[in-house]
Amino acid sequence: MTRLPQLAGADAVETSYSDFDAAVSGLIGIDTLFMVSAAESADRLTAHRTFVDAAAAAGVGHIVYTSYLGASPDATFTLARDHWATEKYIRSTGMAFTFLRDSAYIDFLPSLAGPDGVIRGPAGDGLVGAVSRSDIARVAVSVLKDLDSHVGRTYDLTGCEALTLTEVAAIITEVTGTPTVYVQETVDEAYASRASYNAPDWEVDAWVSTYTAIANDELSSISTAVEDITGVSPLTLREFLTAGAGA
Repeated sequence: MTRLPQLAGADAVETSYSDFDAAVSGLIGIDTLFMVSAAESADRLTAHRTFVDAAAAAGVGHIVYTSYLGASPDATFTLARDHWATEKYIRSTGMAFTFLRDSAYIDFLPSLAGPDGVIRGPAGDGLVGAVSRSDIARVAVSVLKDLDSHVGRTYDLTGCEALTLTEVAAIITEVTGTPTVYVQETVDEAYASRASYNAPDWEVDAWVSTYTAIANDELSSISTAVEDITGVSPLTLREFLTAGAGA
């Protein structure tokens, strides 16, 4: 059973980013590709490159790709390096592109707390300008409806406020009534506290570097792009949580 909505004039084709032949078949006749970055994995970059190759082979003219804020080859957050490499690969194909560099998701912040209501990590007093996934979606729709205005553009998509994790915890407590606090860890403590998950090294590195990127202020920037593109200011954490409580 598919979770895809049934849209008039639209056909659903199942493939994966790593299946070149199926992707080419599914993309034939498609001029614009909205490429959401694949699920985190050890071989995500390889899958991205395969899918971009398939798009080029199928004749896609424009890729709108969801990247990450501060994507660069030496980004603290390890997975942001994959996003930079994907952007570079898309550029190399000669296809038109638009990159949406998302900050950390507001939606994800409450889940940073464990069952004991404690957010643990080496983020220090760094700031994060988190953005909601609904705001990202509104930007994507606006871009896709007016592609000519966004060719070759890279947008940093953030919320309208930058918060420390101590402030995040206080807002979660206030709005939801669930007591939440932030406890600073050292990097060594962060690795030790996550060892029980027996996750692969690349995944633990990603978890820990999420916090160290905040500590290094690599997620602290605030952009007006969401409002500039959609005409609506992005949600604050308090607004996001309040809307969730109401629902």
